[in-house]
Amino acid sequence: MARAATGPSDRNSRGSSDRPPRDRGGRDRNDREDNEFQEKLVSINRVAKVVKGGRRFGFSAVVVVGDGKGRVGFGLGKAREVPEAIRKGTEKAKRTLVRVPLREGRTLHHDSHGHFGSGRVVLRAASAGTGIIAGGPMRAIFECLGIQDIVAKSIGTSNPHNMIRATFSALNSVMSPRQVAAKRGKKVGDLIGKRGEEEAKE
Repeated sequence: MARAATGPSDRNSRGSSDRPPRDRGGRDRNDREDNEFQEKLVSINRVAKVVKGGRRFGFSAVVVVGDGKGRVGFGLGKAREVPEAIRKGTEKAKRTLVRVPLREGRTLHHDSHGHFGSGRVVLRAASAGTGIIAGGPMRAIFECLGIQDIVAKSIGTSNPHNMIRATFSALNSVMSPRQVAAKRGKKVGDLIGKRGEEEAKE
């Protein structure tokens, strides 16, 4: 009995039916990773490079990325087109994520100061219901970080690059009671008890 011949279309249909599950699974995984992070475009600037034939124009984009649960990062991307610059900045931001300890998941554990170049910032922990009192690049960082209550002030330059780096300098200096207790070789209860007594005296 003659065997039915299989044409190219049959082989392609069988092969294509095997591949999509892997592709679909990879896309779903990437979609979950993308949905996990919040992306905010802080600033975009047109830059020019002078070459022998004239000027070559491009764009630089500063992007802030965070998961809203205590992790945040920033990146600078440069490209000839705006979408490509934003994509590069987003990838760099995801590679430079830092974790910041938050009190009750809504504000900082203590006040903090940071500076970079001529940019200086002051971050203050706030009570519940205060909201985010900050402007410009600092607000984008706090929203991506997941902070709900904070009072921030920028002193000096308004350059977004310096403001962002100064803000990250201040956030990197924030420590939780557990970290302080481990560093000093004490228990968290001892530190919290002393802080409560000082607040009662005031």
